[in-house]
Amino acid sequence: MKHRITVLLLIMSMLLLTLTSCGASPDDPENKYDMYVDFTKGESEFFECSDGWGNGSMFNCTWRKNNVTFNDGKMQLIIDFDGNPEYGSYSGGEYRSKDFYGYGRYETSLKAIKNDGVVSSFFTYTGPSDNNPWDEIDIEILGKDTEKVQFNYFTDGKGNHEYLHELGFDASEDFHTYAFEWHKDKIIWFVDGVEVYSVEESIPVTEGKIMMNVWNGIGVDSWLNAFDNSKLPLTAEYQWIAFTAFDE
Repeated sequence: MKHRITVLLLIMSMLLLTLTSCGASPDDPENKYDMYVDFTKGESEFFECSDGWGNGSMFNCTWRKNNVTFNDGKMQLIIDFDGNPEYGSYSGGEYRSKDFYGYGRYETSLKAIKNDGVVSSFFTYTGPSDNNPWDEIDIEILGKDTEKVQFNYFTDGKGNHEYLHELGFDASEDFHTYAFEWHKDKIIWFVDGVEVYSVEESIPVTEGKIMMNVWNGIGVDSWLNAFDNSKLPLTAEYQWIAFTAFDE
């Protein structure tokens, strides 16, 4: 009997570890992180929806607050047709932090959109709109191939650091954890808790906002493929996000 109980406990422990690595909420978030948002609780006081404006020609959409929803314990970011197409014929969802964050570990649990011409993202950003240099660190899943994730970063507006990582799974089929650690001298990206890529040159220095968005591109077919609007609305889902500050 004792042997059976021991085996059962071992199986339960292994199952819990597997669920955590594949996107389930981390244990004891209040004590583990400097900032933790669990979307089972709906909107967060730390974040806000972008609403009524666009990012320019590459982003063929207008950000709409209605494209950010909270259902079934998750946040949904949505791409859809737009009834008032001031910045393109489509609407997108964007959720951004109110405050700025610096060196630390950033992570989320995400299920991406699978569709030509779109991006599902998690990143830090600041730029001229904040009276800052353009500094950015990206995790982007391109809808044309959701078995890969793209990492990138910008330092004072200088980019061209794209790197595609083979995931070994389809990011649109289930939740997985995606993270990066931003240090003074390097950036390290992780998938399901495993380090998969790092860089040590021209590292960003300016604190930025934590952001998530979904959008459809225009004029970037060589990157995203031509946008397929036949299945709108399109939805990416997020379970939680977390930030842990580094003393650097």
